[in-house]
Amino acid sequence: MIIWLASYPKSGNTWLRSLIASYFYSKSGNFDFDLLNNIDQFPSAQFFEGYDHSFSTVDSTSSFWITEQAKINNDKKLRFLKTHNALCKINSNVFTDQNNSLGGIYIIRDPRNVISSLSHHYQLNLSEALNFMTDSKRALIEKKNNRYLGFVPILSWDLHQDSWVNCKKFPILVIRYEDLELKIFETFKKVIQFIIDISNLDISFDEVKARNSISSCGFEEMQNLEKSIGFKESIINKKTGNKITFFNLGKKNNFRKLLDQQMILHLNKLYKTQLEKFNYE
Repeated sequence: MIIWLASYPKSGNTWLRSLIASYFYSKSGNFDFDLLNNIDQFPSAQFFEGYDHSFSTVDSTSSFWITEQAKINNDKKLRFLKTHNALCKINSNVFTDQNNSLGGIYIIRDPRNVISSLSHHYQLNLSEALNFMTDSKRALIEKKNNRYLGFVPILSWDLHQDSWVNCKKFPILVIRYEDLELKIFETFKKVIQFIIDISNLDISFDEVKARNSISSCGFEEMQNLEKSIGFKESIINKKTGNKITFFNLGKKNNFRKLLDQQMILHLNKLYKTQLEKFNYE
């Protein structure tokens, strides 16, 4: 059964995925990028390339979401899948269901810091990044050989987090990106215990391994790995053709220093409910 590692883009999903990969797919908890191959991103083109289907419309692959998840679950093993998909329905096609999903871990990040990360990653100015975050029909789209093989409806930032945080189909653990920064051991232990509990794994929490995972997945360690060997999930700069740094600012991504006062006030008003709900204000 699938446990989802879900988030809005640029909210810490890769960090969480790295921690979990190093804990569950290595002997000692020491991380390297190859471990991420154990946790695929869904939906993505690789899951739909083998279909004899034209996939001529942007959302065509949504008809096969459940079919592909059933295939993944055929061996009845525990699977982690990363997703940026909102927990939504497209053309009557639900993203997932109780038959295929055991639970989910949703990582949320202060939207005032999400906007600057979006700006860097997707090569947008801040105004464009704000439009990205507030677009209720926003999707990530991948096209190969005239076939729409990658369709990820993320919706707007508020709709995305609401869809996962208020899920009633299966258990969801909500964690804050900021808690991974400020109290990572306690937060990561909570994540591991949640996984053990909902999957009935006959194991106990391994503190030594967890601390090794935390140490080897530190921001500087990840940044140095990217500098030395590259990171295949980083995207190409449209102007230079070079890859954009994925592990970019870390704790230096501070909206108080990166955004002007007008933008901060606008975001404070726009996301007042969520900022209070998740103790950002």
